[in-house]
Amino acid sequence: MDYPTLPVPEPAPAPEPGWTPPPPRPQDPLAVALGNASLLSVGYFLMRKVRLGVITLLITLALVAAQTGTVRETWLEFTLLGWWLLMVWHGWFLARRAEQAVRKGQRLWALAAALVVLLVVGFLRFDAAGIEREVTAAKERGDCGQALSALDQVGFGHRVADAPLTVRGEQTADACQRLRRSADKLTAALTGNTEALKAGFDELANVLANLPGHEKMTDTVLNAFLGGLPAKSPCHTVVVTTWLRQRQATKNTLDRAAEVVDKHAPLALAECGDLIMDGKQWEQAKAQYQQLIDQYPGHELIGRAEEGVRKATLAIELDNVRGLLRGSKSAYCASPAKYSAAPPYGKGTNRAIMAGEGEYTGRLPGEWKTEDPTQAVLVVCAGRKEYGAMVRSCLYQNKMLPRVPHSVAFHKIAIPVRAYELRTGKRVVDAKVEVGGSVCPRVLHYRTIFNDGPPPSQVYVTESDKEVHAAFGWFINQ
Repeated sequence: MDYPTLPVPEPAPAPEPGWTPPPPRPQDPLAVALGNASLLSVGYFLMRKVRLGVITLLITLALVAAQTGTVRETWLEFTLLGWWLLMVWHGWFLARRAEQAVRKGQRLWALAAALVVLLVVGFLRFDAAGIEREVTAAKERGDCGQALSALDQVGFGHRVADAPLTVRGEQTADACQRLRRSADKLTAALTGNTEALKAGFDELANVLANLPGHEKMTDTVLNAFLGGLPAKSPCHTVVVTTWLRQRQATKNTLDRAAEVVDKHAPLALAECGDLIMDGKQWEQAKAQYQQLIDQYPGHELIGRAEEGVRKATLAIELDNVRGLLRGSKSAYCASPAKYSAAPPYGKGTNRAIMAGEGEYTGRLPGEWKTEDPTQAVLVVCAGRKEYGAMVRSCLYQNKMLPRVPHSVAFHKIAIPVRAYELRTGKRVVDAKVEVGGSVCPRVLHYRTIFNDGPPPSQVYVTESDKEVHAAFGWFINQ
């Protein structure tokens, strides 16, 4: 196998006779140290060590980027300071090893670069310290607005010169953002929204637990919420104060929210009860009044609450009675109920609501009856009529057997009656009232299945209104 012949490199030309390499350039250690003090590797570039200058400059930029980005910690600031000192010393050390010479121009340029960097950094740190003082003062006053206004002045230069400041500033900005969310939720909570109330307190607790140093700002939000009590609606105030009363203590500034409960709750409960009463929600109104009585015994509003319970109870009773008496009224007869505000059963005319069969109760005088439970003393439940006591028996003929007389017994009209005292719902009458009347008319009118059949063996007397009144009057009109 043939292999290609590689060209043989020509030998380097021999140096001309009498040529010598240039001697190393003299270095000024002070100029190099001052150049590196700029943190821009100026000293290395003055020594014409470009590779070293580029590498150290990239390291410097990486440290600055880390400080302004992901690792904004005080230890990194000290690392950057150490790096600065190392570069100053290293530049001095390298320059000292070479031939030395004083280079005033280099010194001036290096000093200018170092001074510019140091002055800018110094100014930025000074300005950052002023911003931090403003933020600290705002935090002590609990003023998120002022703190955020101060933090708006923080720029990229401040982040480079004082990275930990930006961390603290971002914590304050985060705290203020959370506190604003909490304030919005607590404002919504004043409309009786317990979910918003819980979320608002959870956000405040989160700031206290995870962002220390913002207690005054938290107090400001809490004070604004508590200052919004009582809410526009007393019932909303009741919802909020009830939630605050039941909230578990967390042993921090949020626990003082419970202090306002006793201040606002009693009046709110009373006014909420009144408001619900106006809306005819009797059960809910009674619960509000009862809560006031149970939680604040001896309070000056107890009398008002007790009166509210009484009125609500009567309204509930009345509503129940009206429901039972609606329609045929038979529901009341099956399940009597009381209306405590009704007049007691006693002497005089005890006006009654007539329930059940109305054939005879409908003929009673109008002044004895009423349809209004608030005007009634009794509820009279009348049953179907039955044969009562026999009054007299008479003989009658019929067309089929005219010579065979037929005996007909005339009976009083018996009506089962139960009467309930509306005031107590208790039964005061349980009897069969009997209505008398005339008997043995000359012609007896009756109906049978077969025409001209015999008359019935028993019939009712022929009653008059007066006799009906007498039958019921003994317990209605005493």
